[in-house]
Amino acid sequence: MRVQQSIRLVLASILCVIYCLGLVSCTSTAPVPPAAKSNEAQPQKKMPSSTAPLNAHTPVSQAKNLNAYAREVAVHISQKNSDKIYVSNPQALLRSVVVLKFSIDARGNLISRELVRSNKDKVTETTAMQSILLAQPFPIPSTSLLKQGKLELLETWLFNNDGRFQLRTISLPQLGE
Repeated sequence: MRVQQSIRLVLASILCVIYCLGLVSCTSTAPVPPAAKSNEAQPQKKMPSSTAPLNAHTPVSQAKNLNAYAREVAVHISQKNSDKIYVSNPQALLRSVVVLKFSIDARGNLISRELVRSNKDKVTETTAMQSILLAQPFPIPSTSLLKQGKLELLETWLFNNDGRFQLRTISLPQLGE
């Protein structure tokens, strides 16, 4: 039974990597502006609303509900931060768990981000906050998912000792589960 579970986990990991690689080949390779470093330790950061026209490279979400959109956003963040992603199962005892609440407007722009939960590990908090900045713009959400012109999401970053992470929405089970 354990062998079958291990095989399933390996196959799930391989499929996840293949899926992410397939999506990466479909996304823009435009350079991402560097994140501002001076404000990273602040618990909440408001972003100005954009009135700029839609970017031709911004993906349009196919999600019909909030859970499906949250998965698209998690995959998108993972792709844009692929060098910081832990590909296999997270370790049994995590270094840090960081929960962020963030808002996305109708054009896929980040309009706010807020630290909700952390173990006060400033390095992992900064990594989580920067990963959201680097992922901009997000897939354009369906208007049916918007409330007052925006969409709020909660995501959890699961950090291993080496500082790499997975997002809980698309993570594999922790070792020992």
